[in-house]
Amino acid sequence: MRFWRRRLHALRHGAEIDRDLDEEMRLHIELATEALQQSGALTRDEARRRALVAFGGVERYKEEHRDARRTRWIEELRQDARYATRSLIRSPAFSLSAVLVLALGIGAGTTIFGAVHAVLLTRLPYPHDERLVAISLEDSPTNRWHLSTVDFRAIEAQQHSLSSVGAMEVRHATVAVPGTDPSLEQLGFVTSGVFRALEVRPIHGRVIEAADEVVGAPRVAVVGERWALRTFGGAAGGSTQVIGQTIMIDATPHTVVGVLPTGQSQLANLHGDIWPVLQLRSPDRRGPFVLIGVGRLREDVTLDAAARDLAAISERIYPQWASSFQDRAARVAPIPLREVMLGDASRTLGLLAAAVALVLLVAVANVASLMLVRAIGRWREIVVRTMLGGTRARIARMLVTESVILAGAGAAAGLAVAALGLKALVALGPYLPRLADARLDGAMAAFAVGTALLVGGIVGASPVALLLRRDASAMGGHGSRLTGAGRRARTLRGAFVATQFALTLPLLAAAGLMLNSFVRLLRVEPGFDPRHLLVVHVALPSARYANDSAVAAYWARALPRVRQTSGVLSAGLNEVVPPREPDIDLNNFDLLDRPVPPGGAQPVSPWVASTADYFTTLGVPLVDGRLFTPADSAAAPPVVVVSHAWAMRYYPDGRAVGRRFIEGGCITCPPVTVVGVVGDVKVQGLNEAGDVIYAPVTQGWPRWLNVFVRTAGAPTEVMGRVEAALRSVDAGVPLDNAGPMEDRAYASVVQPRHWTTLLGGFAVVALGLAAVGIFGMLSYTVSTRRREIGVRMALGARGQSVVGMLVWDGMGYALAGVAVGLGVALSGTRWLADTLFSVRATDPPTLAAVTLILMAAALGACWLAARRAAAIDPVTALRLD
Repeated sequence: MRFWRRRLHALRHGAEIDRDLDEEMRLHIELATEALQQSGALTRDEARRRALVAFGGVERYKEEHRDARRTRWIEELRQDARYATRSLIRSPAFSLSAVLVLALGIGAGTTIFGAVHAVLLTRLPYPHDERLVAISLEDSPTNRWHLSTVDFRAIEAQQHSLSSVGAMEVRHATVAVPGTDPSLEQLGFVTSGVFRALEVRPIHGRVIEAADEVVGAPRVAVVGERWALRTFGGAAGGSTQVIGQTIMIDATPHTVVGVLPTGQSQLANLHGDIWPVLQLRSPDRRGPFVLIGVGRLREDVTLDAAARDLAAISERIYPQWASSFQDRAARVAPIPLREVMLGDASRTLGLLAAAVALVLLVAVANVASLMLVRAIGRWREIVVRTMLGGTRARIARMLVTESVILAGAGAAAGLAVAALGLKALVALGPYLPRLADARLDGAMAAFAVGTALLVGGIVGASPVALLLRRDASAMGGHGSRLTGAGRRARTLRGAFVATQFALTLPLLAAAGLMLNSFVRLLRVEPGFDPRHLLVVHVALPSARYANDSAVAAYWARALPRVRQTSGVLSAGLNEVVPPREPDIDLNNFDLLDRPVPPGGAQPVSPWVASTADYFTTLGVPLVDGRLFTPADSAAAPPVVVVSHAWAMRYYPDGRAVGRRFIEGGCITCPPVTVVGVVGDVKVQGLNEAGDVIYAPVTQGWPRWLNVFVRTAGAPTEVMGRVEAALRSVDAGVPLDNAGPMEDRAYASVVQPRHWTTLLGGFAVVALGLAAVGIFGMLSYTVSTRRREIGVRMALGARGQSVVGMLVWDGMGYALAGVAVGLGVALSGTRWLADTLFSVRATDPPTLAAVTLILMAAALGACWLAARRAAAIDPVTALRLD
C-alpha cells in the first residue's frame, strides 16, 4: 500500500512539474516574441515564428501554426455563413424561388434513391442471400417456366451443388378460421427444403419438416406473425394462442406449427401470411409445370458449376419422360434468387432515375442562372473586397457558401418532398418488389445532404468563374453592361438556358411517346363490350368438391339461379378474366399435320376452360364451326374452340376447324379436335396477341371459375342479388373480386397509365423550369439594356421591332438547346422501346409535336419578357447612368 501511495505522489508531482515547465516555456516564448518585434522590422507573426523555433522547436511551431490556421479558417467560414444567411434573408423572393426549385429537384432525386435503396441495394432478408437461387426449366435465357414434380424429385435425388433445395406451389385456396367466413387467398404450399434453403427461423414453434411432406400425413402450416396477432391475438408472435390452432384450407384442416417473424414472412417472391405443407404425389407424366424451385448453393460451388450439374440431370431424365415432354433443349437451370425477385426492377428504376436526373439538372441550371444574375449585381462589392486585400480564395468561398446554404435549405425542404414522393410512387408508380418497404431514413437524408453539397458547389461555380477573373478590377470603372464581364455573363446565362431546353426535350419526348402509346392501347378493342357486364370469382373448396362430379353438380344448381336473378340477361363461366389475366395457364401443343421435329420446342398458347354461354354473354361472335354442346362430356373425344388469331397464326388458309393436335406433350393422350373459331378476346393484355384455346368445362371441371353476367342495368345494382343466388347453393363457398368489367378494363392498363403520369409530370416540371429560365434571362437582359433600348426608341425604333429583337435573341438560345436535345432524345428514348405499344421509340410525329410544344413555351416566355421593353420611356432611359 505504501508503494502505491509513493507511486501516486510521484505521478502527481511529475504532472505538476510538466505544467510548470509549459508555463515557463510559454512565458519565454512571449518575451522573446516581444523582444524580436521591438529589435527589428518584424511583424508579430514572424517574430513569434522565430521565437517558437528557438525555444519550442520546429515541430512545436508547426503544430501551433496548424492550430491557428484551423481556428482562423473555421472562424472565417462562420463569418461567411452568417453573412450569406443575412444576404439571402434580405432577398426573400430570390431565396424562396431558388429553394423551391432545388427542393423539387433534390426531393425527386431523393425519392428515387429511396426506391433504389429499398428495392435494389437492400439485401434479401435471408442469411448469405448471394448463394440463394431459384430453379427453373428453360430452353433459352428468355423462355423460362416452372418445374414439374418429376424435375423436382430428380433434383432432390441427384444434385450435388446445393446444400438445400425445396419447392413451392402458388395457388389460390379458401381459408377459414373457426368463427369466421371463408375467404379466397393466394397461398404458397411449400416443402421443408424451402425453409432450410432460405434459413428461415420461426419465432415460435417449428417450420415444416420432411415427415410432413409424406402424402397422407397430418396437414400442417406455418403462419406470419402479423397474421397470427391479427387473427388470434395473444402475446408477441401469437405464441400463446396460435400454435396448435386449426385453420381450414380448401375445407381441409391444417394445424399451425410455427410462426415466422414479420421481416421473413415473404418466402422467395411471394408475399403471404399462411404457408401450408406441399405433399407431392407420384407423377404419371412430365407435366404440369407448376413448382417454383428454391435452393442454396454450397459454399465451394459457383453458379456455373451448379448450372452444369442441373443440366446433366435434365439430360438423364429426358428419355424417361419423352412421351409426355418433347422439348429436349429444355434444361433445369439455377438463377440468382435476387434476379428472379427483382425482375426488371433495375430497368424500371433506371428509367425513373434518368428522368429525375434530367429534372434535377434543369433545376440546377435554373438556380445557377439565378445565382449568376445575383452575382453580377454584386460586382461592385466584389471589386471593393478585392481592392481591400480580399483573396480570390476567400471571395470564392464566400460565394460558394451562399450557394451551399441555399442548396441545404433546398435539401431540407426536399426531404419533405421525398416523403410525399415515396407515397405517390407507391400509389401511382409502376409495381416494384419491396417498394412498399421504402421509408424516409438516414440513407435518404445522407443522399439529400450529399446532393445539396454537390449542387451547391456547381451552382456557386458560375459566379466564381465570372467574377474572379484576372481583369475583375477592370469592372471598377465601368458598368457591367459595358464590360467584357457583362458579355460573358449574358453568354453564360444563355448557355444555362440552352442547357435547360436540351435537358427538357428528352423528357418531353419520353412523355409524348408514352402518351401516344397509351392512347393507342386504349383504342385496342378487347373483343367484348365491358358495359353492363359483371364478373364474380368463385372458388370451390377441394375437400367438399374433390372431383368433377361434385363441381358439375354445384354449377348445375348455381348457374340456373344466377340466370333467374332479376336484372340478369345471360351468364357464362370462364377460367380467366379479360382483358388481362396475370395468372393465366399456358399449355404446349403439337399439330398433327405439322409436328415439331423430335426434341424441338413446341408452341404454347393460353389454355382456358369455358362454357358456350361465356361467348354469348360477352358478345364474342362465332366465326366458324360450332360452340360447345352438352355432348362434349368427359366421356367424349376432347374438343376445343380457338380464337380467330390462333386460327390465322397456325392455319392462315382459314381451315382450322377439324384440325387436331396433341396437348401438353402427351403423345399417349387422345388428340384434341378444333370444332369452332370465335372472335379474339384479349386475355393477356391489350398489347398482346389474342390467340387463345378454349376447352369445355365439361371435359375437366376447374374448381376456380369466374361467373360472367350480362345485366339489363348497372352491374352494381345486380351484384348483391347475384352473390345471394350463389350463396343460396352453398354459403361456405367464398366469392371474390366481384365487380363491373369496366373496372377490370380500366385496371388492365394501370401500368402504362402510371408510366405516362410519371413521365408527364416530370416533363411538365422541366418545361415550366425551362420557360421560367428563358423568361428570367430576357427580363434581366431588358433591365441591363434599358439605356440601349431607350436610344433605339429615341432614334425611331418601334416597340414591335425591339420586342422582335429580344425575342429573336432568346429563341436563338432555345433553338440551340432544342437541337442538342433532339440528339439526346433520339438516342435516349430507345430505352423505352420495350415499354411502348405500336409506337417506335423515334416516332417522328411525336418528336415533332413535343419540339413544337417546347418552342411554343419558349416563344411565349420570350414574348412576355420582351414586352416590357416596348413599355420603356426613352426619356427616362436616357437619363440612366
